[in-house]
Amino acid sequence: MSRPANSLRGEAAIMLQGRARLLRPSFAALVAAEEELGPLFALVERAGRGTLRLAEMAALFWHCLAEPEGVSREQMGEAVLTIGLAEAAKPLRVLLGQILQGRE
Repeated sequence: MSRPANSLRGEAAIMLQGRARLLRPSFAALVAAEEELGPLFALVERAGRGTLRLAEMAALFWHCLAEPEGVSREQMGEAVLTIGLAEAAKPLRVLLGQILQGRE
């Protein structure tokens, strides 16, 4: 990652293959995630109820990768497992906050 995540822009980071990778919830990324996962508001509701699936979290992260080149969906899933759900919840909260609140 060439620069740190800017939480004011809704960006977060996740450790993947030994380096921090920037997650940027751009319009295009969120549209792609919504096409795969269904309505984003429903995704946020599932997360709030604690019923968000691991595959959904990994898919959202993968779609939001600022530099997705060379990162497979399987690698993103493995990264989530490597850091654990408690640590993965941190970037998830940032991304979900961006979806709900938008940029300041």
